[in-house]
Amino acid sequence: MSGKLDGKIALITGGSTGIGLATAKRFVAEGAYVFITGRRQPELDAAVKEIGHDVAGIRGDVAKLADLDRMIATIKSAKGRIDIIFANAGSGEFLPLGQITEEHFDNTFNSNVKGVLFTVQKSMPILTDGASIILNASIAGSTGNPAVSVYSATKAALRSFARTFTIDLKPRHIRVNALSPGPIDTPGLTGLAQSAGPVGASVDEVKGLFVARVPLGRIGQPDEVAKAAVFLASDDSSYVTGIELFVDGGAAQV
Repeated sequence: MSGKLDGKIALITGGSTGIGLATAKRFVAEGAYVFITGRRQPELDAAVKEIGHDVAGIRGDVAKLADLDRMIATIKSAKGRIDIIFANAGSGEFLPLGQITEEHFDNTFNSNVKGVLFTVQKSMPILTDGASIILNASIAGSTGNPAVSVYSATKAALRSFARTFTIDLKPRHIRVNALSPGPIDTPGLTGLAQSAGPVGASVDEVKGLFVARVPLGRIGQPDEVAKAAVFLASDDSSYVTGIELFVDGGAAQV
């Protein structure tokens, strides 16, 4: 039985946990060979083992250009090309205006903006014409929330990248789209809940505050974002480019 991504070569940054891992599983199930990246070797090895086949892990930090050079060189040597990029790696933490530090600003923009920009730019020599690029943004880029101004600004930048990259890559017919999840049940969300909750509040209680803003009444699952990523990566979205696709249970829509 053929898959929607048969024969495709995909790069997923931040692919060892959460949305990245779920998307890697979906891409492989649809016939792609997937390279996943991550900063921590044990988690990367565990993810490769969990996916099982048609996958390779490359350790590295997308915010470090030397690491990106090595990642792309590894893919070029192994497969010679990239057909799909899911620029998923990123980070964030709660820090209210008045307490924002230069370190917080630099770390967040380096991982979420610099890392995405140079992941795409350094991939261009081996990126096939007609490829699909997916930028993992967030509803935070278009909604107002307390104590996440820097993180939200980075995600708004990715929405802008989807538009400008679409024009820059127009001659090569490369599609670029932003994928914007709402609250998704990932280790990252759990970490945010632990750091952001009122003193004495449990993680589940803090997650309940997220749920209260979602019309569908629940936190999303990583695989629900992964299925949207398959749509944007495949020919099912052959006439779709420059958009922001929300996978948020309606949280940013009403």
